[in-house]
Amino acid sequence: SGHDTLGLLPTGGGKSLTFQVPGMILPGLTVVVTPLISLMTDQVDNLARRGIRAVCLHSGLTRAEHKLGVDRCNAGHAKFLYISPEKLQSDTFLDTLRHIDVSLIVVDEAHCISQWGHDLRPEYTALNRIKASYPGIPVMALTATADKITRDDIATQLCLKNPYIHLASFDRPNISLKVLANPGKAKRINIITRMIDRYPDDSGIVYCLSRKGAETTNAELETRGYRSIVYHAGLSNKERDQAQERFINGDVQVVCATVAFGMGIDKSNIRWVVHNNMPRNMESYYQEIGRAGRDGMKAETLLFYSFADIATLQSFIEKSGQPALNTEKLTRMKEYCEATVCRRRVLLSYFNEEYDHDCGNCDVCLDPPVRFDGTRI
Repeated sequence: SGHDTLGLLPTGGGKSLTFQVPGMILPGLTVVVTPLISLMTDQVDNLARRGIRAVCLHSGLTRAEHKLGVDRCNAGHAKFLYISPEKLQSDTFLDTLRHIDVSLIVVDEAHCISQWGHDLRPEYTALNRIKASYPGIPVMALTATADKITRDDIATQLCLKNPYIHLASFDRPNISLKVLANPGKAKRINIITRMIDRYPDDSGIVYCLSRKGAETTNAELETRGYRSIVYHAGLSNKERDQAQERFINGDVQVVCATVAFGMGIDKSNIRWVVHNNMPRNMESYYQEIGRAGRDGMKAETLLFYSFADIATLQSFIEKSGQPALNTEKLTRMKEYCEATVCRRRVLLSYFNEEYDHDCGNCDVCLDPPVRFDGTRI
């Protein structure tokens, strides 16, 4: 109906459909701003397989390929245009868009524009030009992880006019939640291999705090004969693309990765996610475990928790631009790890969602801590 919109939908909750269906109905072009080239090409390929015309423009294209894409949009031969946020920093490109019939502009992973979000990206700040350049075109901002302060900031940064706000439930009841005090390297690998063995025909992700941690875990799994691969920002673009492709195609059972991996991964049979180290905040944790169980079938998550992780993360935070905010977020993550009540209630309450019963699908519910009356000797 032409309103600016802020959509908060959980990972695996069908965010793409919220703009792909309107984009097919609306008369002109739908422009989708998204941060990852791999995500763009994946979405464009998926649309092409369904007979829907889509184009992506990013820094990895040759000048001729870029011109061909723009020409297709100019000629009305595309319904969707996927672009990187850097593109909207270019006045030349903004002028190009003015000559195209654009019906809708979508900002995916919109938390990246917020100073309060867990993943602020400088290139996203240029997106506040959208409303100034195209005041008559509705803007849809989408994210999977944003607390109230971040949601309000997204709307402010993008200059959304009285936006319609859609908040879906954050609850993913098919995903089990478990936290373990770090049992040491050898036991940790044994636990991970048992998880791989439980789902021999499916896939899993091991998230590590450092590149070295990812490399070491991958080497341990390969030594034991498992089809494992490593993924982190230290690899070349080609190596990362190959790793991601092998994982999506099912050539490997497990990927050992830093948080550089996973945004926009649409693989339905990820049965488990392990965090070798504690994430730095609840938003990152929620987004990463949300990659499991997208088919609605049961999935497992496990977080290894240690005070060494807290010390490491605190040292990162002290070098960040917002130490007070990030320290508070780390404290909330620590409280989740140390919870003695239903973990799902703790997780959902962080995102301002009421949950009036225990979930029965977390370690605290399945194996409750033993309590006694401490006032009696």
